[in-house]
Amino acid sequence: MNNPFPYSDSNKRYYTFDYMMRKRFGGKCVKIPIDAGFTCPNIDGKCGRGGCTYCTLPHRSGEMRGIDIENQYALQTEKLSSKWSGALRLPYLQDYTNTYADINKLKKIYETVLSLPEAIGIDIATRVDAIDDECIKYLKEINERTFLILELGLQTIHDSTASLINRGHSYEKFLEVYEKLKNLNICIHIINSLPYESDEMMLATAREIARLHPFMLKIHMLYIEEGTRIADSYKNRDFELLTLEEYTSVVCRQLELLPPDICIGRITGDGQKATLIAPDWSKKKFVVMNEIDKFLVKNNTYQGILYK
Repeated sequence: MNNPFPYSDSNKRYYTFDYMMRKRFGGKCVKIPIDAGFTCPNIDGKCGRGGCTYCTLPHRSGEMRGIDIENQYALQTEKLSSKWSGALRLPYLQDYTNTYADINKLKKIYETVLSLPEAIGIDIATRVDAIDDECIKYLKEINERTFLILELGLQTIHDSTASLINRGHSYEKFLEVYEKLKNLNICIHIINSLPYESDEMMLATAREIARLHPFMLKIHMLYIEEGTRIADSYKNRDFELLTLEEYTSVVCRQLELLPPDICIGRITGDGQKATLIAPDWSKKKFVVMNEIDKFLVKNNTYQGILYK
């Protein structure tokens, strides 16, 4: 009752995905991850090789790869049903770059996903350099007949950092494609604690997200896993990662700068525990979320308080 943030019916002082979906659809919604067999233009040589330096996907196949979409959906739904019985289902094409194919292949995959039982829409994760005009036209068509979220990995607005992590495209390229897509439900991804980025650089990224005003934002913490190229750099102590306290402070200051009606789809990131090198504190996702909640209350602040 003392929460000053308007888009919340709990203690959260930021606009959560759970709250947004309950208000939109009238009930709890869970994402059902599906591996549709895509690759990435930053892996196969179209714009780069080896992927982003922190990317683990080139080094291992997902457990669902090779299983058809219908069976993946059934298996993942069964796995989640014990925790979220009766929840609404949003199929999520998550692994790799899920617009990186010709239009006929995309239509076959997306229409299969849209026909899955009790699916309320589709969530597609991709990169701006894998979306052509024909794909954009089709995405807009889908958006007219169902609930579509299109997730775009940006990570940072700073081209110097993007080059360092082998992102494969510039911020100018991101803006060019975003402009064509901005009437869709766009979710932008950013990563905090990228090598050599200062707090001010991370806040500058948040200010630019505020200007773009997407439907949703996912905030990740950089984590280092075995088998990635960034792991060698980290082991050589070329850069340091944020502490839990530093990450909490940066995220909360980013939230203050954002419009209050940007849904926060994620507020931290957690790697595979078996291969995680650092940061160790990221293993405890709920601890991180609680620290963010406590910081916002202690400082009597919330998402959008500094947004103009």
